[in-house]
Amino acid sequence: MTKAALVTSKSSIIILSVITLLLSACFGESPQRFFDISILNTNMITDFATPRLSKSIDDQTKEYPDIPSSKKKGNEAVEFVTNKVLYLEQSLEKIKKLSTNGEDTKEIKALSTQLYELVIPVYKNEYMAYAKLCDSKGSQQEKETMAAAIDAKYAASFEQKYNALLEKGKRYAEENNLPVDWGK
Repeated sequence: MTKAALVTSKSSIIILSVITLLLSACFGESPQRFFDISILNTNMITDFATPRLSKSIDDQTKEYPDIPSSKKKGNEAVEFVTNKVLYLEQSLEKIKKLSTNGEDTKEIKALSTQLYELVIPVYKNEYMAYAKLCDSKGSQQEKETMAAAIDAKYAASFEQKYNALLEKGKRYAEENNLPVDWGK
């Protein structure tokens, strides 16, 4: 290949790359990607402010005498909550970076953002305190009281925000012919 042909080939690749970037910037994410990031990822928080989440956190501390590999270090519940917070923060950043191309996507993005902005501080504070109590082998009564207080304080608000997002998400999926099994 001659030098001129090589330069022309490299120039063509650069031009195609720039055009691809410009087109993707103009049109944003595909409806499927937008849906996956803003709505589908909320599956990770459906247990928020429920006894199921409290049990999952507490279960991280369980040891079984007959199973040596179940021996705990004493920080498993805190690690579980810390990892959940990291994942949720990454999800929120992805949502904030989503482009919107109409009222529906703007509303969905706003609802999804509000949902994550509700749960992340609760994970960082209340659920982290609960995890520390679990790791320190606090009494069952203390754990139940703390878990019930979290559920009572946040469940209604979470459910309202989550249901509003799902309602918009169902309409968005239908309008964009996205194959979604909503689980009856």
